[in-house]
Amino acid sequence: MSNADDIDNLEGEIPSSIDEILDSDVDGLLDSPEAPQKITSADRLQRAFLEIVEFRRTHDRIPSSTTREIAERKLGARLDGILVSDEKIEALKPLDEFGLLTMPEAPASIDELLGEDELDLLAYESGLMDVSDLPVRRQIFESKNVARREKAEDFEQFEPLFKQKHEELRDGASRMLPYPGMSHIVPGAFFVLNGVMLFVAEVGETEYKQTTVRENKRERLRVIFENGTESSMYRQSLGIRLSDEDGHILVRAELPEILDADEVSGYIYVLRSKSNDPQVAELQHLHKIGFTRGAVEERIKNADKSPTYLMAPVDIVASYRTYNLKASALENLLHRLFAAVRLHLTQADHKGRAYDPSEWFVVPLDVIDQAIELIISGGIVDYVYDAKNQKLVASAD
Repeated sequence: MSNADDIDNLEGEIPSSIDEILDSDVDGLLDSPEAPQKITSADRLQRAFLEIVEFRRTHDRIPSSTTREIAERKLGARLDGILVSDEKIEALKPLDEFGLLTMPEAPASIDELLGEDELDLLAYESGLMDVSDLPVRRQIFESKNVARREKAEDFEQFEPLFKQKHEELRDGASRMLPYPGMSHIVPGAFFVLNGVMLFVAEVGETEYKQTTVRENKRERLRVIFENGTESSMYRQSLGIRLSDEDGHILVRAELPEILDADEVSGYIYVLRSKSNDPQVAELQHLHKIGFTRGAVEERIKNADKSPTYLMAPVDIVASYRTYNLKASALENLLHRLFAAVRLHLTQADHKGRAYDPSEWFVVPLDVIDQAIELIISGGIVDYVYDAKNQKLVASAD
């Protein structure tokens, strides 16, 4: 066969229309790809619940929200959040193969409770209710400085806040997460301690106590409980109780989870100079506000050789660990707030090169603490720094 014949045969095989081209596409190469379906909030809710179901299938138990295992604790907290929302329970019932969403009915009486004790664990002869062999608990007499709960005389001002928060929990607008740390004990925060909701109404002035090791700080709180009582406990005391007794924080549902497994963005730190230079040593309330992603101690290791630290050793007077946020932006906001009291001093390094350190401010430590709390709570936009009176004041706008 000649080359001309080959060309004629090839030309005969070329489709003459678009329809023939499409019909000849037996492998579907010309088919339009299907557009990906948009993932809805209902889809995300179902996927989140199916992870809990898979945990139940694998481990033959429901995940705990109080365990130290981070992955399990997240699933447990997620299940707790679902159980307080009737809407979510109704939406997920078709996927609930293990009855995870079915709340057991409470016994109507003591007799009914005892009747459900199939193993007879509550019987007196079993010894479980016999406490005669237990050591007598020593009575502890608290000092006058220990805060006690008392009736909140103006509770009617706070009662609507608790009702609103309970409604948000039922509607899914708010949720409970394990207590994330003391930096979240700020005015306006809600927590749950031993099943009782509490509200941090006020944080008092910072008190400083010098020890042989460090300068400790503490603040009195005004804590309102939903049962109509209040306490003036210290912030540290509330933090310890929330940590030791598996307390929870209430957060808006759209906020990211703040747990131990979350990535630490960095640390905002506050330093005090130990310089002997009269230009520095004679300044009261001189502090450096900085940011580091690593340990603060590592950052300041060679402070006496760096003009950034005024060529002198420094003391760490405060540090704040930040989660899931751009801590450098927080640092910049503090710098702008205190720009009027920035230290203007030129320093030379060991090679004689001149530097103008930009992170030193003449501002009291308690004001810095207050500013960081207001930034965390979102209220800083309503305040400016009054350099003359050395305090934060409401802005005129």
